Amino acid sequence: MSRAYNFNAGPAALPDEVLEKAQKEMLDFNNTGMSVMELSHRSADYEAVHNQAQERLRSLLDIPEDYEVLFLQGGASLQFSMLPMNVLRDGETANYILTGSWSEKALKEAEMIGQTRIGASAKDQNYTHIPDIDTLQLDSRDKYVHITTNNTIFGTQWQELDYNWLSPVVADMSSDILSRPVPVSSFGAIYAGAQKNLGPSGVTVVIVKKDWVSQAPGHTPTLLRYDTHAEKNSLFHTPPTFAVYLLNEVLGWVEERGGVFGMQQRNKEKAALLYDAIDSSGGFYRGHAETDSRSSMNVTFNLPTEELNKQFLTEASQAGFVGLNGHRSVGGCRASIYNAVSKKSCQALQDFMLNFQKQNQ
Repeated sequence: MSRAYNFNAGPAALPDEVLEKAQKEMLDFNNTGMSVMELSHRSADYEAVHNQAQERLRSLLDIPEDYEVLFLQGGASLQFSMLPMNVLRDGETANYILTGSWSEKALKEAEMIGQTRIGASAKDQNYTHIPDIDTLQLDSRDKYVHITTNNTIFGTQWQELDYNWLSPVVADMSSDILSRPVPVSSFGAIYAGAQKNLGPSGVTVVIVKKDWVSQAPGHTPTLLRYDTHAEKNSLFHTPPTFAVYLLNEVLGWVEERGGVFGMQQRNKEKAALLYDAIDSSGGFYRGHAETDSRSSMNVTFNLPTEELNKQFLTEASQAGFVGLNGHRSVGGCRASIYNAVSKKSCQALQDFMLNFQKQNQ
């Protein structure tokens, strides 16, 4: 069987080794005679998987002991409201830095919960860049500063995260978590849907300071309280057991390849292949993101005409490339090159881009 060159934005590529192991264990996990999907979430066999996933994530991201690691459901989108419901109290203000559609959506939900303000926005330039840190309106009185570390639609990414933000940072890292080292201790909370860099859709990772966990007002619904899940080790109700199992296997795969430092080098090399094709094209390929804001996860570009965009996508599909259509906000093309996307796939795409230019310029 030939595997596709999978550049989907999410759900996205998973490591072949992880899928092969899951296939092998599908009918009999750990000699139980059952799939992991059939195990009780209260069983010792499942609990071992659950706990190992937490431990591996703590180790890979060097998460301090004063943070909880939660496995929740509802995607990162639920965290847009769940986080302010838990930590934003009356009289407090949350500061949102707008760098794309997902940060806009996070702000919209937070506005329904409490007081917010916009510390910076790149919307007026169609989110082609990350605002310069010196232009951010920061205030130590803010409850938190919310950022989206990588913007899948526009292909931009915060290049540095270790700033003096004046107040705790909250980050939606759905599309670049585990792709590079992160100074977790600088953050009040980090959240990420799994379906890009962590595993399949269905589980959401939340890393949150323990002193934030118990701040929810008494009227907060039970399932929307962080302390509900922290007190029960994310087993208050049935978790997405197969998604957590695959998350654990992906974390093991990352460990075997040098952890986040290994992923960072791997991703730099992959991204360089595609950006080199864009930069050396003489304007035939036109990147959406400004050079100093380019994402190592999502490479966005257009061709000179809409007709060429369509032709490129059609021929790419025929050649076995999947998921290259750009989002309607940007148009053109987008290659999502998350951790599990191989360098071989990126090399194949670079070769295709160069050949397509040669034949159509």
